[in-house]
Amino acid sequence: MPAQPAPTTSTSCFAITELTLAHGKGTTPGEPFPVDARAAADRFLASPTLSDATRRAYGTDVGEFCAWLEDRDTSLDAVDVRVLADYVAWLGGARRGRKLAPATISRKLAAVRAFLRHALGPERVPDARLGPRRARRLPDAPAADEIERTLDALEGEGPVALRNRALVELVYSAGLRSAEAVGLDLGDVDFEQELVHVRRGKGGKERVVPLGEEAALWLARYLRDARPALAEGANDAFFLSARGRRLDTSTLRRVVPHPHRLRHAFATHLLAGGADLRTIQELLGHSSLSTTQVYSHVDPRHLRRVYDRSHPRS
Repeated sequence: MPAQPAPTTSTSCFAITELTLAHGKGTTPGEPFPVDARAAADRFLASPTLSDATRRAYGTDVGEFCAWLEDRDTSLDAVDVRVLADYVAWLGGARRGRKLAPATISRKLAAVRAFLRHALGPERVPDARLGPRRARRLPDAPAADEIERTLDALEGEGPVALRNRALVELVYSAGLRSAEAVGLDLGDVDFEQELVHVRRGKGGKERVVPLGEEAALWLARYLRDARPALAEGANDAFFLSARGRRLDTSTLRRVVPHPHRLRHAFATHLLAGGADLRTIQELLGHSSLSTTQVYSHVDPRHLRRVYDRSHPRS
């Protein structure tokens, strides 16, 4: 029987490549095929589950992590708790000769964890606490009289002034985030039931928030006397720019330098008025009650009132 010809080199390489692609292995038997960190990062950042703002924020942090892995000659699939601990240590001390604040390190680590969950699966992401402890910062909530002065300062003539007053009234009345306020459409405000439907909440969550009477009056005035003068063509956005487009958050920041303080004021004033933390959690759209509990430290008098009202031996 004649001997069979040996396979050519190209055929052998092709067979190995086919086997590698089919089984997800490297050229060494049993060795996992390395995951390309940069390609995985591109897929993660292209995910439709990320908002544009989150994508921009994560892009810098994830890119920095990929560069750090490359400098260490570490593949993405080799990342474990020890590698992450080394990365946190680098961020905290050796990163370009300067230390980062604990809040910044925690933010970067959160971005990296989200990236690893997407690229490797949640079971591969170490859940050990790695970020540095940071001092608890209480929300900077303006008092009611400061809110009144802020609103009074927005008095003015013309559709833009009326829009600005209505916008700020709404943010304080409903405790909205800046992006939630400018993301509202016309159908999201229900004047009959005095409700605001937040459909573009953080993390894609939706919620319904009561609309205060004062805010409802200013919103109705804006729709009647200002929005028609700003509108150009078909646009469902509730708040419009001077060019007839949907507002962006930078416009709100120009009107009120720190609009998130209005959200803090919303929660703090509700708590001082007797609202319970669970209700405030729902109104703010917090996923966890622990996020809302920071407001219980703002006004200790509220805790005393709850104690006096609730405990049989108070």
